Amino acid sequence: QVQLVESGGGLVQAGGSQRLSCAASTSIYSFNTMGWYRQAPGKQRELVAVFTSGGSTNYADSVKGRFIITNDSAKNTVYLQMNSLKPEDTAVYYCNAKRTSLQRDYWGQGTQVTVSS
Repeated sequence: QVQLVESGGGLVQAGGSQRLSCAASTSIYSFNTMGWYRQAPGKQRELVAVFTSGGSTNYADSVKGRFIITNDSAKNTVYLQMNSLKPEDTAVYYCNAKRTSLQRDYWGQGTQVTVSS
């Protein structure tokens, strides 16, 4: 059973920075994609940033230039560095990993990020 454990999050002022971590219970290379989604109140869950198995990264337009996704394969961990945070970044952030050949989708428990204006 794959587990994704998130850490980080909390309250930050607009313009500030925060880093989220997602530790997987298995090698991050076993996934086709791994990264972060978020869901704000009353809105659908949306992609924030992900790694693909080919090593490329995809970012939502709204976070390009502000957020950076990185990984540490030795720790089976993916990070999301969030800079220049805005109140509209307030959401629950979820770690996600996919194994497309198995049609499996794994989610972390979510961590709240609140950006005050």
